[in-house]
Amino acid sequence: MRLLPDLIAQRVTNLTPELLQRRGVRLLMMDFDNTLLPYTTDCPTKEVTDWLEGMKAAGIQLCVVSNSRKERVQVFCRKYGIECVIRARKPFSRGIRECLTRFSAAPGEAALVGDQIYTDVLGAKRQGVQAILVGAIHNHTIWLKLRHGAELPWIALARKRRIK
Repeated sequence: MRLLPDLIAQRVTNLTPELLQRRGVRLLMMDFDNTLLPYTTDCPTKEVTDWLEGMKAAGIQLCVVSNSRKERVQVFCRKYGIECVIRARKPFSRGIRECLTRFSAAPGEAALVGDQIYTDVLGAKRQGVQAILVGAIHNHTIWLKLRHGAELPWIALARKRRIK
């Protein structure tokens, strides 16, 4: 089913290079807002920066694939040496296809990690990319809280796909 993630993790930093490599992933596409950073800051935690460096050191290629149009995404990616695709329009295919093409990766060699089922998970599944759902860093608006509530049935159905 297209709304069920392949894996569920509490945070993006719970993903390890070994886990991804066992699943055949060489390219990790990452949502930006509420996956890597909260909407309310431009500064990642040390845990996130260490995680990014660990992924790169292990040979996992990284690319932010974000629906955002904000300059903060590009500034972050330049600062941390990560490719990015903005205005990705997830769950539509343009941004994910652009990323796959840029890295010459087949869908089976890629995963997309994000905090939303109706954009990130659905977009990944529509392109044949592994979908990894992580908990949102901070649902600070009523819209984000409502969206999360609408996703709970799908999360419950996929509960056995949760990693520790």
